[in-house]
Amino acid sequence: MSTTDVSTPGHDHFFLGGDHQRNERKVWLVIALTASMMLIEIVAGTLYGSMALVADGWHMSTHAGAMLITALAYRYARRHARDPRFTFGTGKLGDLAGFASAVVLALVALLIAWESLVRFANPVEISFEQAIAVAVVGLAVNLACAWLLRDEHAHHHHGHHHDHGHDHGGHDHAKGRDNNLRAAYLHVLADALTSILAILALLLGRSQGWWWADPLMGVVGAVVIARWSWGLIRDAGSVLLDAAGEGMAVRQEIREAIEPTGDRITDLHVWQLGPGHFGAIISVAARTPQAPAHYKLRLAHIHELSHVTVEVQPAAG
Repeated sequence: MSTTDVSTPGHDHFFLGGDHQRNERKVWLVIALTASMMLIEIVAGTLYGSMALVADGWHMSTHAGAMLITALAYRYARRHARDPRFTFGTGKLGDLAGFASAVVLALVALLIAWESLVRFANPVEISFEQAIAVAVVGLAVNLACAWLLRDEHAHHHHGHHHDHGHDHGGHDHAKGRDNNLRAAYLHVLADALTSILAILALLLGRSQGWWWADPLMGVVGAVVIARWSWGLIRDAGSVLLDAAGEGMAVRQEIREAIEPTGDRITDLHVWQLGPGHFGAIISVAARTPQAPAHYKLRLAHIHELSHVTVEVQPAAG
């Protein structure tokens, strides 16, 4: 039996996404914009009596806090990326932060729903003109924040080169989902959604006298936000529990690279190390066993693989 890791004398466990530092800077900027608008909306909503506006402001405050988790996770992961205490690096810290932010998002949804239901029972007078003006400004800020995060949410480029003995210089790592940035993006979308619903409710209330539209939109927004939070909890939780997830395609590529020659994979473990980075432990049974380096070379085209251990043993019979 022979085993080997891809480790070389210069090997490290730097498994952060290629846009890590740029994403971190953008999240700090979004936090500044969100916190500023949060204060304006809470004060204006209280003065003008709009539950939708107050809800928008308060959930902006929790979003600002959640995005602070995102920013601090980026910073901590970057500063400790090569800390030997972290066996497989700090690439999954973003998923932990994303999971925490998703829980905050779910609590925000519950808070908005509760406050809106209370407002059904205890309606208050609303100053529509002033409230609409502030809500429009809030929406503009939310859209600006969404614009800042738009391309990274849609696709993440991983151009950081890692010499792990199997990556080819000049090739980019495959795209990987950054659940930390995704959490910040969903918080911004939740802000924008609540602003839109607040504006709609205020317009209906002013033109039709439908006072109940304001708390109703709060309930609608809470349901949508809760659904978004569940999706993020599910995806980030899967990474934290080492579920296959995005690694299913990598597993298939590994089998296609090893087994067509007659060798057989008897045990295979693939897990995510960070955005666009996967680790693998592969046990191969071969009639004519080769050195582990031979099998690693056959996996060299799978650029998502950033940490590989190969075990080789003679095939039975």
